[in-house]
Amino acid sequence: MKRRDLLKWSGLLATTPFLKYPSVRAEASQRIVEVELTAKESLQNLAGPDQPDTRLWLYNDRLGGPFLKARQGDLLQVRFQNQLPVPSTIHWHGIRNVNAMDGVAGLTQDPVPPGGEFTYTVPLKDAGTYWYHAHTMAWEQVARGLYGPLIVQGKDDIEVDQELVLILDDWRLDENAQIDEASFRNMHDWSHNGRLGNWFTVNGRLQPQFPISGGSRIRLRLINAANARVLRLKLEGSQGTVIALDGYPCEPFPLDERGLELATAQRMDVLVDAGPDVFKLQEVSTNQTLTAASFVPDATTRFSFPRPALQLPSVPLPKLELQQARRIPIHMQGGAMGNLREVTFQGETMPLQEAAQQHQKVWAFNGQMMQATTRIADLNLGEWVALELWNDTAWPHAMHLHGHHFWIERKGTILSQKRDTYLMDPGEQARLFFVADNPGLWLFHCHMLEHHVSGMGGIFSVS
Repeated sequence: MKRRDLLKWSGLLATTPFLKYPSVRAEASQRIVEVELTAKESLQNLAGPDQPDTRLWLYNDRLGGPFLKARQGDLLQVRFQNQLPVPSTIHWHGIRNVNAMDGVAGLTQDPVPPGGEFTYTVPLKDAGTYWYHAHTMAWEQVARGLYGPLIVQGKDDIEVDQELVLILDDWRLDENAQIDEASFRNMHDWSHNGRLGNWFTVNGRLQPQFPISGGSRIRLRLINAANARVLRLKLEGSQGTVIALDGYPCEPFPLDERGLELATAQRMDVLVDAGPDVFKLQEVSTNQTLTAASFVPDATTRFSFPRPALQLPSVPLPKLELQQARRIPIHMQGGAMGNLREVTFQGETMPLQEAAQQHQKVWAFNGQMMQATTRIADLNLGEWVALELWNDTAWPHAMHLHGHHFWIERKGTILSQKRDTYLMDPGEQARLFFVADNPGLWLFHCHMLEHHVSGMGGIFSVS
């Protein structure tokens, strides 16, 4: 580690008010799923056989991460070993976790030093598609490959013939097929759209082909692991029905030819009845259509098709205690081409340009540059909360709440979608409703990881 980084960690840990909670213990009937994850440097062929291997940071030498799978109600016990040259932690994204196991360095735990280890004990209360990723200097460590999928099977999951987990990422590679390290602290990225890559993969591979059985019913579990890119996904050659968003069942709707946006950190489950022919997953967020993956029927194994229509369950909107919700306005400001000229940082008022040059901070909540431990509000356990967001910037922001899930009110309508990450368009105003039913210090931040490190994130205390 560089001396300045060591001093930074030492100063952070000296002032962090860790909350102490008792360790998580398994109930007598609870199954424990034990896993070992080792973060280390790894050489992998990312850019193709005619290119040199790429130096990455991976868990267990696995591109796209080891595939973790468990059942709803299980207790996931992960022995994490850090063989990187820098400290690291693991965050279990979307899991309504115990606060001490949330994996946010400097907030819920000490960062695990090089050569150190830490055991995470994570209760899996909810079925769905989740993922895990580094949460220490995440803007760099995730970009180097430290992430993987976590699938929690539920008792009431829709029966399918085949499940495929696809974790999507855009890497920024240099002319030597290496991670573009020189651009990691690029303030242009931090103040604009975040770190956008130039090499798109699915499960760490370029345009992979997945064998399927003709006529099979398939569940695609899609995860956007990119640092900042908002994907737009559609199918060619088949029709798909979206049945879950961010792990939670939603009112089923078709994945039409325009595609569906999937912001960084968001997940989407799509049900597909395959025919006899190849179909493709395409990414269409740019001016060109990119084939992300192809699904190729195996001629030797076929189901009868077309399949009988599946009666998908309705997902009605539950009763929400919105009238008694505590309203917390959050004015999202800053960034390039914004209207924020002056900010408060560490109790001092300064021009935005000075905050950028001296502190690498360019985003704010309510005129205040946020740090990893800055409190947004202190909440009472069981309290209904309405986060009244206004994205008064020129850029989209994927807002993620740790330890909880929320409902969304947009343009006066409550969406029948329960999520943990919501994409706020430039100029958009929306309300996120949740029950503060999980005690601890919980991060709320933009999951464009460069936006988070440069000021767009703060803490809710629930006690």
